Amino acid sequence: MYRLTAVTKTYQQKKRTVTALAGVDLVIPAGQMVAIQGPTGGGKSTLLQMLGALDRPTSGTVRLGDSELSAAGDHALAAARAREIGFVFQGFNLIPTLTAAENVETAFADGSTPRAERREKARAALASVGLAERADHLPSELSGGQQQRVAIARALVKEPSVLLADEPTGSLDEATRDEIMDLLEGVWRDRGLTVVIVTHDSAVARRAQRRLRIAGGELTELGPAA
Repeated sequence: MYRLTAVTKTYQQKKRTVTALAGVDLVIPAGQMVAIQGPTGGGKSTLLQMLGALDRPTSGTVRLGDSELSAAGDHALAAARAREIGFVFQGFNLIPTLTAAENVETAFADGSTPRAERREKARAALASVGLAERADHLPSELSGGQQQRVAIARALVKEPSVLLADEPTGSLDEATRDEIMDLLEGVWRDRGLTVVIVTHDSAVARRAQRRLRIAGGELTELGPAA
């Protein structure tokens, strides 16, 4: 479960203070699928950074399960990301000189997992997203939808409890968007993950259990998805 209490995040921009989050209170139960919408600059990315242990609030608290992320040191935040959280981005973020399987293996960058185990888990993760036969292909040999599947496999290979997706379908056509959302929804149902998706696309948001909107750093509940 996520629990955010009175979370504020401010930045200094030249001589003025910019408020990215303004006293956000939010509870996301474990296993819920949530979509967050809002205008550019409204606070979506900052909120996702808080949920992903990528940044700390200026004030307030962010808890994931028993861990208070807002008070954790850099090492503890890195450990929480490695153990609990998988990330998917609009730009895929694949290394062009590595195969699909090798890209998935980068999730084990800390070196604590033996090489044979890394390879086995990477190929199993690719099979789970329908890309078993593409494991040895470079990103340039894959379609946009296939590249995003590789990115999803990389996010899932360490079996996190949380999946955070930042505009995961933003660079895809409608048909491929729907395929990726089918995949994410299937992963959510099958694995019982907590899934948070930031999106501009209302068709994507309607696939979630719950919809939120953030604008001007303030969070509002839009209610259950249709």
